[in-house]
Amino acid sequence: MNPGSLIESLAVAQAMRDHAWLYPAVAIAHIVGFTILVGSVVMFDLRVFGRLLLPWSVASLAVIVPTGLMLFAAHADEFLESRAFAIKMALILAAGMNAAMFLTGPYQGVKSWDTGAAAPMLARLSAALSIVLWVSVIACGRIIARP
Repeated sequence: MNPGSLIESLAVAQAMRDHAWLYPAVAIAHIVGFTILVGSVVMFDLRVFGRLLLPWSVASLAVIVPTGLMLFAAHADEFLESRAFAIKMALILAAGMNAAMFLTGPYQGVKSWDTGAAAPMLARLSAALSIVLWVSVIACGRIIARP
């Protein structure tokens, strides 16, 4: 038996093939974990170099919006019929509203809690909501891309 066949005969491999949602759920966890790892490493490294992080978020939007529109254009009918796509768009809207509320609310007093003090509760709630929303957007994107 070759190594690939041996690995594929494992119970976990069989379960990954047999259960319709197990493979996408594991893939979502893998993508989220990888995104958090790479994102935090890059943000840490940029901070070490004295770079502000908000401009990088704006720059990333300049990349993901046109590329997302291109991906949508390739399968517009399919996406418009997809419940996961509709949920993803609603989540992106909610994340944008959360960011706008954060920037016009708690962020206005950031100098008083940027270093050496805990962020106010409203800022922490907004950050927690942001994480949940964006991880959910990634999950919906993975479900949409499911083979």
